[in-house]
Amino acid sequence: MIGLMTTAPTTLEPAQAYEAVASRDARFDGWFIVGVTSTGIYCRPSCPTPIRPKRENTKFFVTAAAAQRAGFRACKRCRPDASPGSPSWDVRADLVGRAMRLVADGVVDREGVAGLARRLAVSERHLNRLLNDEVGAGPLAIARANRAQTARTLVETTDLKFTDVAFAAGFSSVRQFNDTVKEVFALSPTELRRKAPNNPRGVASTVQLRLAFRPPLHADALYTWVAGRTIEGLQHVECEAGGRVIVRSLRLPNGPCVARLRIADGYVETNLDLHAIADLGTAVERCRRLLDLDVDPQVVDAALGHDPHLGPLVAARRGLRAPGSVDGFETAIFAILGQQVSVKAACRFAARLVETFGDAGPGDGMRAFPAPEALMDADLSEVGLTKRSQAAIQDIARRCADGLWLDPGASREDVRQQLLAVRGVGPWTANYVAMRALRDPDILLTGDLIVRRNAQRLGLSDNARALEVHGQAWAPWRTYATHHLWAAPSAADYPKGSTND
Repeated sequence: MIGLMTTAPTTLEPAQAYEAVASRDARFDGWFIVGVTSTGIYCRPSCPTPIRPKRENTKFFVTAAAAQRAGFRACKRCRPDASPGSPSWDVRADLVGRAMRLVADGVVDREGVAGLARRLAVSERHLNRLLNDEVGAGPLAIARANRAQTARTLVETTDLKFTDVAFAAGFSSVRQFNDTVKEVFALSPTELRRKAPNNPRGVASTVQLRLAFRPPLHADALYTWVAGRTIEGLQHVECEAGGRVIVRSLRLPNGPCVARLRIADGYVETNLDLHAIADLGTAVERCRRLLDLDVDPQVVDAALGHDPHLGPLVAARRGLRAPGSVDGFETAIFAILGQQVSVKAACRFAARLVETFGDAGPGDGMRAFPAPEALMDADLSEVGLTKRSQAAIQDIARRCADGLWLDPGASREDVRQQLLAVRGVGPWTANYVAMRALRDPDILLTGDLIVRRNAQRLGLSDNARALEVHGQAWAPWRTYATHHLWAAPSAADYPKGSTND
């Protein structure tokens, strides 16, 4: 069996890629795309087609957009566009990684290439050149591939008219929608709908779909994480006949959304109640981010499992995920609320903010977390916070209202410096935002009380500096090491919070 890559390469090694295709290795789904010149289609590495392509008839691409640009259409058998995303974009902190995360979040659809370039502080020409060189397609082509997959989801899972599907998916015209669907999937929208699996269909603003992930996935740990951070009106876990369901309110560009997420065997059953169907792609991306569905857990487990102290924790929780953020501003505020107090106390403070300043969502009793503009000059005295925390929240709210982006496309170092400039924000808060909102996979929260206490229980030093030195061996997956230490037995016995903010 070939070994897994630690990060997705931008220049694929053909011999290794072909070996993955020849063995139908599902571990590489999403890492790269294989184009077959004899058929003109592109597939996942694990495509179950009974005929293995000859080596001379294969080409390899980092993205589906690059394969489409080269003239290939999507395989109808393996549906490569529905595979989990590449783990590389969360790991990479460079401009390409940041750009790919922003495109996935729908920035090009909402703000155009000019808006994407502005966020990244580069020229459009440089951005186009860099993405074409690195991933084989420019931002417009990558966004087009994302729009095609969003359109397919809407065609197959809703009863929306195709005119509504076209504009909801981000196309500028129905003709562009029809042409793209035919070119990418070799089927018209009508044929796609007719051939769709017999899944329950949503109507209007309700969409039901499945989110793929790479196994293993430790579902209990995810449910426990969310349940332990229940915020009335914002997020909780429900028990149903079919199992537990994560219920989460999202604040999206065109209005609030309520997501219901149930982890099944090989996918996450997802129900989205949207204020605006145009937010579907962004909602899906943020749900994937929340549950950390694009990571390759086998790579992470292999890297951390060799440590004699951390190894038993990894063995007990194979596929442990690092839950991400659906709203960077919300995460920053929650980090401030959690300073020097327990998680439960922070959740109570957050619930008061949501109830007082949040917008009503489409679900019963659900509300979206307040926007920065709602908090920057708000009277927070009734929330029960210290004056220092109130001032820090308002300062961050003003910075975000003025253009500070706390999302996965932001520069991690720039965000860190801006947060540390806020009075009342220290390294723990800045690092917490980096690991959750900016999706940095390599943050070890040595200032966290539970991390240090559980490290000591495992035979490691509880001294922050000594733990930092030992933790260097866990790079580039120290965020996952932090989550293993948080999830260690008896963690609930301790209050969580920083010791240096």
